[in-house]
Order: sequence, then structure tokens, then C-alpha cells
Amino acid sequence: MPPEGLPWMPRAEMLTDDELVRLVAIAVSLGVREVRLTGGEPLLRPGVPELVARIAALRPRPEVSITTNGILLGRDAAALAAAGLDRVNVSLDTLDPVRFKKITFRDRHADVLAGLAAARVAGLEPVKVNAVLLRDVNDDEAPELLCWALTEGYQLRFIEQMPLDAQHAWDRAAMITADEVLASLSAVYELAPVPDADRGSAPAETWAVLAGPGVPAGGPVPRVGVVGSVTRPFCGACDRVRLTADGQVRNCLFATEESDLRSALRAGADDDELARRLIASIAGKRAGHGIDNPDFLQPARPMSAIGG
Repeated sequence: MPPEGLPWMPRAEMLTDDELVRLVAIAVSLGVREVRLTGGEPLLRPGVPELVARIAALRPRPEVSITTNGILLGRDAAALAAAGLDRVNVSLDTLDPVRFKKITFRDRHADVLAGLAAARVAGLEPVKVNAVLLRDVNDDEAPELLCWALTEGYQLRFIEQMPLDAQHAWDRAAMITADEVLASLSAVYELAPVPDADRGSAPAETWAVLAGPGVPAGGPVPRVGVVGSVTRPFCGACDRVRLTADGQVRNCLFATEESDLRSALRAGADDDELARRLIASIAGKRAGHGIDNPDFLQPARPMSAIGG
């Protein structure tokens, strides 16, 4: 996000908890098995533990997870676990508090570390950490981040920076690629690719970490993931769809079009009609995101308004 932040969405445009749960229930009835609450920052929304409990109570029960910046996780981890949250992903790009403030414009590094620890204590395991490497900012930290994650028992994933910034200033040449991440890690660690059969529709390619700093002796072999959304697209296996806070369905993270469920819901559409609209949106999912195409257009909404 830019340092000045982004305009807040008017509350009237946002789905209420009842509306959100209704749409999620319809998706679950159609076969959705996993529900992730993202943002922006989901823990800024009042009553998230209660929302988690309502989603976890749906039948068939979906797996429920949250992606968060971790700043408020120390406050909420125990309540989220008690409500039925299964997993948590926390964004953390650096182990250096000074760099953290430069990247996030917040002096809250210690709060994120405390949130991660609270999630582990609450049993929200495996605790996953998402890191984005930025050229000339934190691109030297890949081995250090992996050593820390292995020592703490967290699962680390590196994610390529994607063209979803609010400033529309993304530059592919400045992006740290999946190959660069792996080269940096391989200089310190012995890695072995995990067969694709184990990946399914997961966005991350995974490598077994066989030897190196922080690798525990005995027990399961730890893994590290790399999400190469730009240079190693996984569109052919992607089965994800996004529902924005204002009730729009996005069938791809990079979609430039949305399907409006909020208007139909508030106009009195029944569940069957809402299900048909959701199915139609998913049926229109394209074969690829087209980042490499000359006519690629960056979505108007930045990541913080889409949900990663």
C-alpha cells in the first residue's frame, strides 16, 4: 500500500456478516471446501472470531483460514482458534525491524513476531509465513528467513511480487523471480523438489529442505514453498475464486471484470439465483492471467482491495 494509505470503503457498500455468511454458505453448497478470510487486513473487521465460528458451523464444514499482516494476531489468536479457525498465514518480508518499517510504513515488527508466537501457542498450525523479496531492499534475506522459520517451526513461502500495487508501478525487471529465490537458498541449503502430484491446486511449488542451518535432526523433513505467480504460473490447476468485501466475485486475482452478487442479494434474489450467478462467474474463468501478453492490463483494484 502507498504510505498515505487508500480510501476507506463506505460501510454501506460492504457486505454485512449475515450477507457474507449467506454467500459463503451457497459456495460451500456448490462444493467449495476451503474458505480464507483476507484483506486488506481482515483482523481490522469487528467480530472476526464470530464470523469464523459461523463459517466453521456450515455443513459440509469448510476448512477456514486467515491471511493477516499479524499485527493484531497476538490479540486475536486464542479467540480465533476457539472459534474454529484451522490455519493462519502471516505476511513477513524481513527479520530486520528497520527494513520492516521501510517496507510497511509501520514500526510494528515486534507485534508480528508476537502474533506468530501466539498463533503457534493457540494451535493454529502449521503456521505459515509469506515473504516477498524486493530488489535492493530485502533480497539478501532468503536464507536467513528460512533458517529462522525452520528454527521456529513455521512454514515459509516466498511469493513473487505481482502487478497488483496501488501505484501501478510494478516493474517485472525489478521483481525477484522464483529462480533467483531458489538460487539464493540453494547456495546455503540442500533442496529437493517435491513431486507435483503432492501439489494439487496449491499455488506454491515446494522443496524439501534436506540439510542446512536450522534443519532439525530427525522428524519430518521440513519444506519451503515458492509461489511463482508471474514466471511459473499455475493457472491450469487454479481452483480459486474471490468474493470482495463489497460482494463482487473475481474469478482470477488479475481479473479486470467482476460479477456483482451484492446487488442481486439486496434486490431479493433467492439462493438458487445467487448460485447460478456464482457458477456463471466461475465458468468464465480464463485459461491464464496473461501477464506476459502485450495487452495485459493491471486490475484497477490493488491487492489490498482484492484479497490475496
